[in-house]
Amino acid sequence: MQTETLLQELTNAVGPSGREDRAARIITDLFTNGEGRRWISDLHRDRLGNIILRKAGRGEQPPRIMLAAHLDEIGLIVTALEDGFIRFSTIGGIDQRVLLGQEVIVHGREDLPGVIGAKPPHLQQADEREKAVKIEEMTIDLGLAPERIAALVRVGDPITIKRTCCALKNSFYSGKAMDDRAGVVALVECLRRLKDFNHEAEVLAVVTVQEELGVRGAVVSSYGLNPDIGLAVDVTHGEMPGLPDYEAFKLGQGPVIVTGPPVHPLIFEKLIAAAETGKVKYQVEAAETPRGTDAYAIQIAQAGVASGLVCIPLRYMHTSVETLALDDLKETGRLLAEFIMQIDRAFLEGLECY
Repeated sequence: MQTETLLQELTNAVGPSGREDRAARIITDLFTNGEGRRWISDLHRDRLGNIILRKAGRGEQPPRIMLAAHLDEIGLIVTALEDGFIRFSTIGGIDQRVLLGQEVIVHGREDLPGVIGAKPPHLQQADEREKAVKIEEMTIDLGLAPERIAALVRVGDPITIKRTCCALKNSFYSGKAMDDRAGVVALVECLRRLKDFNHEAEVLAVVTVQEELGVRGAVVSSYGLNPDIGLAVDVTHGEMPGLPDYEAFKLGQGPVIVTGPPVHPLIFEKLIAAAETGKVKYQVEAAETPRGTDAYAIQIAQAGVASGLVCIPLRYMHTSVETLALDDLKETGRLLAEFIMQIDRAFLEGLECY
C-alpha cells in the first residue's frame, strides 16, 4: 500500500476517542493480512485498544524502543434528542467556530448523515450577529421525524465530521484526523524501512487510543511495556498567515525535532545525529512541557523513560481541513528508522543519568 493511499484511508475512517475500532481495523489488516505482516514479529491489542506492533532486535537483552502515535480523532457526542433535532457536545478540543454548516455522520444504530445548523442571521438580534454561534445554540438535522430519530439514535452516540481526504498541489494533503493519523502512517513508514535491516534494538510501535482525552492510551501502553527509550510522534503547528515564525514550522522542510525539559538531551542529540547521517531535512522546536502529546505519558511511566518527541508540521490543527506535506510524513518515518539503527546497548548505558 502506498503511503498516500494509507493516509487517505486512515483519515477518511471513523475513529473518535474511545471508538477507534474502524480506523484500527485498517492497521490490523495491514499487519495481519497485508504486506505489513512480513515487517513485524507480532501484533497484539491491549485492554484499552492500543495496537502494539513488535519487531524483534538482536541478542538476549536488546534495547527496547517504544514509538507512539495516536489513532483517535476529535469528534462530537449526542447529548439530547429535541423535537426532531439532536443536541451535542464535543469529544476532544474542537473549535466551535468551525462547526456551523458542517456535514456530519451520527453513528447510531446505523450511520446517519446530518448537517449542523443554527438560527439564520435574518432572525438574529443585532448583538447576536457580532458573535460566534455557541455550540449550545447548534443542532444537528438528520431530516428524520422525531420518532424515527428516537428509534435510531441514543444519547451517547458518537458523531464525526463528514470529510474526505483531499490531494492539493505539490503533494499536500488536507482532511480530518491528520492529527495524528499522519503520525500513525509515519510509524508504518518506519517499519517498512526497517523490514530488511537486522538492527540491535527491539521496536515497539504503538498505535495509541484516547490521546485527545488525556493521553490515556499512552499511559496504559508505556506503563505496560516499560521501554528503555520512548519516542512520541505527533503534529505541530504549520506556518500560515497570522502566525509568527517562532510559533509555526514550514511545510516541506522536514520533521520537527523537539527539545526542552521534557526531552532527554541525549535522545535529542541522537535524533539530530540520525537526521544528519541520513541527510533528513529537519527543524527544531523548543517546548517547556510535553503535555498535549503521548510524550508526557511515556516520560513518566514507571520509574521514568528517556524520551523524545518528533512532530509533523500541520496547518489548521483541530479542524476538518488539517493540511500537511506528504514529504514531511515520509521523512519522519525515515528519521525514526535512522534513529533506531543507531541505538545499541552502549548508548543505552549512557542514558542512566542526565
